[in-house]
Amino acid sequence: MAIHPIEFRYGTPEMKAVWTEEAKLKKLLQVEAALARAEAEVGLIPRKDAERIAACADQVGVERVRQIEDEISHDMMAVVLAYAEACGEPAGQWIHYGATSNDILDTGLALQLKDAMDILAEKLHRLKNALLEKADATKHLVTAGRTHGQLAVPTTYGLRFAIWAMEVARHEERLVQMRPRVAVGQMSGAVGTQAAFGKHGIRIRALTMEYLGIPAATVSSQIVQRDRHAEYMMFLAGVAGTLDKICLEVRLMQRSEIGELAEGFGKKQVGSSTMPHKRNPINAEQVCGLARVVRAYVGPALENNVLWDERDLTNSSCERVIIPESSILLDHILNKTIRVITGLTFYPENIRRNLGVLRGVQMSEAVMIELAKRGFGRQKAHEIVRDASMKAFEQKKSLKESLLENPDIAAKLTPAEVDAITDPENYIGTAVEQVDEVLRKEGYIQKK
Repeated sequence: MAIHPIEFRYGTPEMKAVWTEEAKLKKLLQVEAALARAEAEVGLIPRKDAERIAACADQVGVERVRQIEDEISHDMMAVVLAYAEACGEPAGQWIHYGATSNDILDTGLALQLKDAMDILAEKLHRLKNALLEKADATKHLVTAGRTHGQLAVPTTYGLRFAIWAMEVARHEERLVQMRPRVAVGQMSGAVGTQAAFGKHGIRIRALTMEYLGIPAATVSSQIVQRDRHAEYMMFLAGVAGTLDKICLEVRLMQRSEIGELAEGFGKKQVGSSTMPHKRNPINAEQVCGLARVVRAYVGPALENNVLWDERDLTNSSCERVIIPESSILLDHILNKTIRVITGLTFYPENIRRNLGVLRGVQMSEAVMIELAKRGFGRQKAHEIVRDASMKAFEQKKSLKESLLENPDIAAKLTPAEVDAITDPENYIGTAVEQVDEVLRKEGYIQKK
């Protein structure tokens, strides 16, 4: 019976496949086979037995491992015994030779993390491209900027999307940079000295990781140090924060009284069980909700790096939950965010309406800058326009009317000039050029 929502509601097949019990076992067997191959290479075990170990890895199944674990209460030793049973003698006796459990478990986890990061890299790239496409399509779409939840000077939707795209690009960079620190294996023995491997320890470690295609930890105790895994978890949390930010903005702009855009809504989709009119931003809301779960696991991940001496076991049970779950949930909300961005609908009439809701008061900076150019000086211009703006607010009139009631301003600006200065379309600075710069930097081919 399914209990956790990941089992039936959240997650993609590709990311879930990385974290199944079967996938984990496959990685552990892969590590054991690579270790045996390395040991044969240095003459520690017979080569024919190492070949036999590699050949029978696909004969070990989860059910048999479970049966043995039920008897002996040790998960890694259950894998070793099931593997030895499948290989038979004499090859079976060499499985796990000189290794400690976490040599295999941590290296197997590194292989899983490598696969997970491959999936996340592809999704991040898709999201960045979706944002770049929207940036290109809306770079001339002027909208009301907002600071502190209040209307500010205009911006463009294109600039918003470009800012988000560059944030995702930074996550791509972080992922590339952290890969060699996170997906790292070890062959260190019981407390990190490699004593059981004798003089061959460093060579065995290097060969094993070479065969597996991952870096080796230069030094480790009985475990790979958990700062590596904490970095991975903080990366997931950072990406989750970006997705939360993007989808929160979608939700804010979809509010009924704002109504500038909306996420896609299917023809047969139901928004509410009692209010048939509802078109709720459920995908964006799900992203924001699950992002909280991903971020919440950073604390436990950091605590996992604080262990007794060469190690204790407090990290193990925690990691079995937080690493797969966070990986699956982040991949899920990446998919959701891509869906939200690609399916957005814009409502230009509402965008224009919101630009005019303050009757031009939000254009006070533009007026101040122009008055400063015309001899008022910046500080005096600020005070004059501030007074005019407050008067417009209180008397519910346009900024233009309030400005032209001041004889000093009327002497410097004609009504037509005030109209031009307070037109939002005329005050977006280099927004379009900045978007184009982002598109060029990211190699985006602009659509004609």
